[in-house]
Amino acid sequence: MTKLFDPITVGDVTLANRILMAPLTRNRARAEDDAPYDIHADYYAQRAGAGLIITEATQISPEGKGYAWTPGIHSKAQIDGWKAVTDAVHAKGGKIALQLWHVGRISHTSLQPDGQAPVAPSAIAAQAQTFDGKGFVDTSTPRALEISEIPRLIQEYRTAARNAMDAGFDMVEVHAGNGYLLDQFLKDGANKRDDAYGGSVENRVRLLREVLTAVADEVGAGRTGVRFSPFSNANAISDSDPMATFSAAMDAAEEVGIAYVHMVEGQTGGSRELDEGLSIDALKSRYSGTYIANNGYNRDMAIEAVDSGKADAVAFGVPFIANPDLPERLRQNAPLNEADQSTFYGGGREGYTDYPTL
Repeated sequence: MTKLFDPITVGDVTLANRILMAPLTRNRARAEDDAPYDIHADYYAQRAGAGLIITEATQISPEGKGYAWTPGIHSKAQIDGWKAVTDAVHAKGGKIALQLWHVGRISHTSLQPDGQAPVAPSAIAAQAQTFDGKGFVDTSTPRALEISEIPRLIQEYRTAARNAMDAGFDMVEVHAGNGYLLDQFLKDGANKRDDAYGGSVENRVRLLREVLTAVADEVGAGRTGVRFSPFSNANAISDSDPMATFSAAMDAAEEVGIAYVHMVEGQTGGSRELDEGLSIDALKSRYSGTYIANNGYNRDMAIEAVDSGKADAVAFGVPFIANPDLPERLRQNAPLNEADQSTFYGGGREGYTDYPTL
């Protein structure tokens, strides 16, 4: 038997298997308060067979929002909504982590408090699009965060992590990938600062290290993970030397001693091929915690990765949308339901809680 179906202890949390549910934005939060409600509890409880569910990205503050109908973790209504979700998952024997999200420049003024400009490391528009509730719109040009605002931002991550624990989550995952705020600070295509948070690799990694330290201090390093996408251009981001940048980012994860690193291997939702000189293995070797592999894995790839030691666990995205009982299907090598892309974003229960189990 493969180790894919064996339990694993990740930091302070023991998981029933190594098949994880990746974060999947579904744009179904209540429009009036960005809170999850009963359909979220049903959706996640259906998927409690995952070793660990990592929730859809969840904004740490009103400023951190970049898309219509995405949930937050900064108000009482949101905490209460998530508490119903964690209770439902735990009742089924599952474990669940909340992904902490600040979109940075991947936002639009219509989604920001008082119609303000989004914030970013530098005032450089992303050349990307977001969804404002009516359709896809170009992201707004951001303003550069003042250095005096950085402590406030770090505190918002800390408070959001505490709120997640109050809502009953087992772990939190700091989203530092896919072209969102922390990735914007890391990658020099988006970060043109000339202060302590820009320029050298050491400076660009500073905010990540400070956020991981604050979150780990608040909820425990053994309940803290991070997501990276070192070689992905998602949301029109780039870096001139990703090996140097993400070697330092992995070193930060190692120094803080967090429970896991969750890695998008290659292009987000796209090719796994890497250009010459780029190496997942070289990055992975810098970190001694749990390594979670992600991006385009099927059953055979996941079994091979875990049995060979290339990964400790594998996170699946789209297959979990269409297959609430994905771990059991993989165990039996049963056929998988096809996902309906037309119902991925927005709407209600259709394409959300109505996929059949075996």
